[in-house]
Amino acid sequence: MQFKIDLKIFLFFLLFYFTNQIGTYILILIFAILHELGHMLCGLILGMKPNRLSLNPFGVSISFELNTKDYNKKLGKGNYLEVKKMIIAMAGPLTNLIIILITLQYNMNMFFGLKIICSNMLLILFNLLPFYPLDGGRILESVLHIIFGKRKAEKYINRISIITLIIVTFMASVIIFYVQNIAIFIVIVFLWILYLKEDKVYRRRKKIYNLIEKTIEIKTN
Repeated sequence: MQFKIDLKIFLFFLLFYFTNQIGTYILILIFAILHELGHMLCGLILGMKPNRLSLNPFGVSISFELNTKDYNKKLGKGNYLEVKKMIIAMAGPLTNLIIILITLQYNMNMFFGLKIICSNMLLILFNLLPFYPLDGGRILESVLHIIFGKRKAEKYINRISIITLIIVTFMASVIIFYVQNIAIFIVIVFLWILYLKEDKVYRRRKKIYNLIEKTIEIKTN
């Protein structure tokens, strides 16, 4: 299994350190890592093998090797692999929910317990946004894949992602105006970088799809 460290994580540490938010950032980072370990554990239970582990500014990113047997089993206009993807995507937020429930069961310092609950609740809400490649976007993309097929699913999730991002950016701008918290600004910038990266991939695939269609039309004629 490959392991990679995103060097931007050190820049984030410096930014949050000089803005006196390093404690909050480290706490969220720890729970974000546990979130991703939930994905990995779920993937292993479902018989999938991790092939890359990346440490980035907002936790850990895990990718799995595709099982050709799952890929070839049809389910609607998708395949059985999409069901596994949905379950794995749900495992991350579920891990954070379990941490919240465990915290509620123990008598600990009220302030620290509240920070744990708020951090995990924030991660749940953030990751369940219908925005690809966050968990919510992955779940929705798999559902759309099963219903409409891969090409339409990619088209719909790309549009839903940009609409979601615009709404979140507007809401965050209002919050930043009143709270003046640089952390919110950094998260929004990070989301835009993610979207532009995924949009670039989508446009490449779209060109390939169009090229294949033209080739088939030429052969048919």
